[in-house]
Amino acid sequence: MPFRASILTLYPEMFPGPLGFSLAGEALRRGLWSLETHQIRDHGIGRHRNVDDNPAGGGAGMVLRCDVLGAAIDAAVPAQDTRPRLLMSPRGAPLSQRQVRDWVSGEGVVIVCGRFEGVDERVIEGRGLIEVSIGDYILSGGEMAALVLLDACVRLIPGVMGKELSGEDESFENGLLEYPHYTRPREWEGRGLPEALLSGDHARIARWRRAEAERITRERRPDLLKDRSGD
Repeated sequence: MPFRASILTLYPEMFPGPLGFSLAGEALRRGLWSLETHQIRDHGIGRHRNVDDNPAGGGAGMVLRCDVLGAAIDAAVPAQDTRPRLLMSPRGAPLSQRQVRDWVSGEGVVIVCGRFEGVDERVIEGRGLIEVSIGDYILSGGEMAALVLLDACVRLIPGVMGKELSGEDESFENGLLEYPHYTRPREWEGRGLPEALLSGDHARIARWRRAEAERITRERRPDLLKDRSGD
């Protein structure tokens, strides 16, 4: 069964967006994955289909109502649907390559795109939403974050990338950042290619790439090395 993505959003017109182009778009047209959007406002309250209200206890901003979002989820996702229900949220667990691979190995994901100041906590608890963050910064809503998450997933679906092994040495796949890449010309602005890459010795090239990956990780993301030592 193809990877299925169901998106609950106030702005369904934002999808597929950039996922309609390049590898993801071609894979979508070929049926390697599917995408459906559900308008949260269809379940809004009253004549104006209100979806938000003032935060209990006071404070700035508005909060997405639990009854509205709960009804939207129930209408979009059957009770027997076992796909993980994700909520894009800055307070969520950081998105990781390992988690992406786990989701791709399943049937797909349901993604709720929050807006306003946040989502009523009761619907997070009541519908088993898993909060996911793409970084320590704030966006206007969850739609852009959802696109990032889906792009990370779709490119790993079998048949999407040209070479099945092309993702295995990328950053985060082995707990390290990726090694540097080079191509033609052999000389550019006084800069040449590393000798190891010109040697034709595959073992030497592999050692060089490993050493460079470790060096870059140590310089830029030493936290990843700490995580590896704890495995």
